[in-house]
Amino acid sequence: MANITAADVNKLRKATGAGMMDCKKALVEAEGDFDKAIENLRKKGQKVAANRADRESTEGAVIAVVNSDNTSGTVISLNCETDFVAKNDTFVKLATDLANLSLNHNSKEDFLAANFNGVTVSEKLIEQTGVIGEKIEIGSFERLEGSFINSYIHAGNKIATLVSLSANVEGAGEAARNVAMQAAAMAPLALNEDGVDAATIEKEIEIAKDQLREEGKPEAMLDNIAKGKLGRFFKDNTLVNQAYIKDNKVSVSGYVKTIDSGLTITGFKRVALG
Repeated sequence: MANITAADVNKLRKATGAGMMDCKKALVEAEGDFDKAIENLRKKGQKVAANRADRESTEGAVIAVVNSDNTSGTVISLNCETDFVAKNDTFVKLATDLANLSLNHNSKEDFLAANFNGVTVSEKLIEQTGVIGEKIEIGSFERLEGSFINSYIHAGNKIATLVSLSANVEGAGEAARNVAMQAAAMAPLALNEDGVDAATIEKEIEIAKDQLREEGKPEAMLDNIAKGKLGRFFKDNTLVNQAYIKDNKVSVSGYVKTIDSGLTITGFKRVALG
């Protein structure tokens, strides 16, 4: 029988995040072979993952990151089953490490196949499922590119956003962060009117018409009045048209123009748990 030292156990614990007893058991089963012990822990994760495949993973941590020159960013959610796990510092660190890795990838599929400390991201998630005992998965993966990007993560890591501006001007960093906070708080459906799909627009027009009929408005007037109500819908639900939360006398696009008259918002991404 191999001599398993405390140093061996600690080394495996640092490499995998598994508990001390699980690490010692894995090393004993592997007769001291470090790589085989990691594989044993991963197999344990596969069994746990299979048993919990039907579970809902609606808790977790949402992390937004931006590259060094503020021209691209990603938002990912690392999902788990309980809020208790989601608040764990080790879990949040894993989510942050994965988010930083995601900056180098353009799709969720590429990201899941990426190398993470010698294993793929997918394999790491399976390993951590065994360690934590809950279903662990990447829920959302969003990427944004632009002339200047900044991010915002709401307290508790439940919501994170990215916003892109048309230019890297003086004050762009603060402006983009403020607009990212707006997107987090107000959950716009789209950047502007063009980003709202036709089915949503048609549905809103029909809702407005039904309300007008109940008010006794003549049928011939319904289209024009409904289009007016649609304008209100766009104001409430598109980022550039929303009232700016720090000064509701101006729109979000109006706020950005106070930073620079030619500055515009070119895109955003928002990820929220639940």
